[in-house]
Amino acid sequence: MKIIHKQNFFPIVCVIFTILAMGKIVLEAIVMKRFGDDQGNFLMMFLLSLLATAVLSQHYRFQNIPLPAVIILQYLLLIAGVMLITWLSSFFEPLHRDGYRDMFLSFTIPYGIGAAVYYISLFYEVGRANQTLKEIRRYQSEKSKNSETI
Repeated sequence: MKIIHKQNFFPIVCVIFTILAMGKIVLEAIVMKRFGDDQGNFLMMFLLSLLATAVLSQHYRFQNIPLPAVIILQYLLLIAGVMLITWLSSFFEPLHRDGYRDMFLSFTIPYGIGAAVYYISLFYEVGRANQTLKEIRRYQSEKSKNSETI
């Protein structure tokens, strides 16, 4: 039995990379007794990726709301979180005068791309599931017709 195959190869590489990179950051902070900007930026990217993935994964809870409204609500929730994190970080380190704009763009562009890929994939999977359901229903109706004629 193969544990790593074509369908999960890239996700496994991403998980291993993330674990190694996070371990490296923690180890550097411990050994060097210094937490640099690069380490902070990397951890911030991880935190925002975690937050965005968690919010996107909850779309199914809002099935009664139109999808465009859900997408907009998710984005507004996330960008509010990003701005809150940016504001909170200003108490520990001075922000550049364009810091909020830079965080807005740094989050919005990758999130927009990721959300588009996610929702396109979701529509594709729903279409495949609907096609499978149609085939099952067709098979069941043919089976019931055949059993009635016997």
